[in-house]
Amino acid sequence: MPTCTFFGHRDCPDSLRPSLQQAIVRLIVEEGVDTFYVGHQGKFDRLALAALQQVAAQYPHIRYTVVLAYLPTRRDASWQSTDTLVPDGIENVPKRFVISYRNRWLVEHADVVIAYALYRGGAMQFVELAQKKGKRIVWLNEAG
Repeated sequence: MPTCTFFGHRDCPDSLRPSLQQAIVRLIVEEGVDTFYVGHQGKFDRLALAALQQVAAQYPHIRYTVVLAYLPTRRDASWQSTDTLVPDGIENVPKRFVISYRNRWLVEHADVVIAYALYRGGAMQFVELAQKKGKRIVWLNEAG
């Protein structure tokens, strides 16, 4: 079945959550997406996880997993109640490169990317990588 991941800026408005939910529902209903991978680095990831949790109440057959770059700490307790995974091989990656390693993993394991990227930076870098690899991008902003 098709899979989806998310790339967006660490800081984004709360008003994005309804658009995230709508995009997720469309992918489930129209394209049969049933597996979602989400990061854990910033507000966009938190909004995506919250949207997935809400949508899962309506569509209990979907699966969503938080893909970690680092093992969670006590401060990250909000992520610990969700299925998580750490990409194979990340333990051999220097700490300053683990987020990029995890993001490449997300690109490789997704068919569709939901994106919120307004300017150059990490989010846009990985959206562009996904585009080069032929992944479909669902934009939540005017950049696309």
